[in-house]
Amino acid sequence: MITPITETGTPTDEELMAALQAGQDAALAPLMERWELGVKAFLSSLGVPSADVEDVAQEAFVRLYEKRASYRVGAAFKPWLLTIAGNLGRNRLRWRFRRREDSIQAMDADQPGGFHFADPSAQPASNLAERANLAQGVRSAVDSLPANLREAVVCVELEELSYNEAAQIMGCSAKAVETRLYRARKLLRTTCEMLFAKE
Repeated sequence: MITPITETGTPTDEELMAALQAGQDAALAPLMERWELGVKAFLSSLGVPSADVEDVAQEAFVRLYEKRASYRVGAAFKPWLLTIAGNLGRNRLRWRFRRREDSIQAMDADQPGGFHFADPSAQPASNLAERANLAQGVRSAVDSLPANLREAVVCVELEELSYNEAAQIMGCSAKAVETRLYRARKLLRTTCEMLFAKE
């Protein structure tokens, strides 16, 4: 039996989703209140530009409502929501990348000799140490990881999801998550050693 959202006590996310599936549209509001900041933080951690985070987060909740029938009652809500948000975030990043490529091609056509952007992830560790404190340097190191490795760190280390839950969000196997996390930690260890050496 579905727990009505009007009962005394605070319903779980999973109960709210069950209520939403049963036609109680009012269940969407508390889900949005609980998860808005978390979804935005997740998207930011994936590298979604701050100018896009609000739009993508709102779209995630629209998709949640549209896909409510596909939610399996009793399943953990957090990985399901972050899968939706992660897919939308990756789509936005691909769209941004395509626009950037189009802009670069247009500049190349207009300027003899071409035009090239510097890759911010290729900056030496000394620049990071000069520009920010150690904590910011570590954050920058995470941000500079390749997207698939950064996503593994965000899901497992920051969101504290299991390998299986992270695999659901990332669209890969749990073993692939483990491998990506190992590679990410190795890269981060090297970067952090360089940062500590500069301190």
